[in-house]
Amino acid sequence: MIQIRTFKAPDDPEACEKFIIGHQKLLEIFGISKITSNRQDWVDDEHTIVILVEDKDTRAVYGGARVQMVSDRFSLPIVTAIGKYDDKIYEMINEDQQRGGTCEICGLWNSREVAGMGIGSYILSRVGVAITKQLPVVSLFVLCAPITVKMGLRLGCTIERELGNDGLFYYPKDDLIATVMRLKNIDDLSLATDMERGKILSLRQDPHQFVVESGPKGAFEVEYNLGIPHLSL
Repeated sequence: MIQIRTFKAPDDPEACEKFIIGHQKLLEIFGISKITSNRQDWVDDEHTIVILVEDKDTRAVYGGARVQMVSDRFSLPIVTAIGKYDDKIYEMINEDQQRGGTCEICGLWNSREVAGMGIGSYILSRVGVAITKQLPVVSLFVLCAPITVKMGLRLGCTIERELGNDGLFYYPKDDLIATVMRLKNIDDLSLATDMERGKILSLRQDPHQFVVESGPKGAFEVEYNLGIPHLSL
């Protein structure tokens, strides 16, 4: 059975290592050797929450994502990625920090073993939005590839058109485009689709549940364990 669980990065170094290796292998397939969200210094950061997709019995890791909060040690990966091109990103993040805190969903990936199941394109981003309710944040950012912009819109995020070229940047390579998106209020899901809103609210209300999910390859059962242990931020 597939399990999706969440934890602070320092609480499970072994799982973080599997996450990093799997993510790097996927990036190499697309010819990407450097990406800001794949730096490994987050593994001992209390403000990094890992979302892990794994086989519950074998502990084989099939994918994951991170929710990175601003801390004394780190800003958000999006700052490193686009700050040198448009410094207005600093103002946006500082504004949200003053309002109560912000974070970024980053490092999202899934392995070929679960390709076509909707884990990378639907489930991980949905979980990222759902767990922000447990964190000291009021908003979230996400830097989307063209194929994942629709995912952000489904979740209720909007494109930050004041940044870059109408929200667009060339990243992580000159021939690739990324779009800056933000959910300005994690409690306001009015722009999300009805289905996504319902699923996010369900996961927030009951972080531990068994759900039969369906993707292009058919139905499969997922155990969600989304309560973040030892959270004292």
